[in-house]
Amino acid sequence: MAVFEFVLRVEPGEVRRTSLWLERSALEAGVPRDEVLRLDTCLNEVLANVIAHGGDCARSAPARVVLETGPCEAAVTVVDHGLAFDPVSYVPAPRPATLEEAQPGGLGLVMLREYADGLEYERREGTNRLTFRIRWSAVA
Repeated sequence: MAVFEFVLRVEPGEVRRTSLWLERSALEAGVPRDEVLRLDTCLNEVLANVIAHGGDCARSAPARVVLETGPCEAAVTVVDHGLAFDPVSYVPAPRPATLEEAQPGGLGLVMLREYADGLEYERREGTNRLTFRIRWSAVA
């Protein structure tokens, strides 16, 4: 198992830098490129939500991203000081029946749940800890 850690300021300019770190670290650990793209999509969504909805407390301290890889699996944990929010138990609004009923936003968590093979959330010591997992089949 390989473990990589990255610390970032909670601001929009850090998302790209964190994304580049994730790509480099995951490829180094042997994660297939297609799965790296899935991880990156999830990470970008999580960081965008922390930045947009975490409040001043999210910006009060750096966030931390931990990548753990093993055989045919990678997990990314994002630890932030933002407002408590459990995306695992959050129930999204029903999908609109027509375009007129549609409201902007709100699809990020739907996408996160679709791309990730597993989600876990914990609120501990004033921090949000969200872990998303990606799994793939071994190549023969």
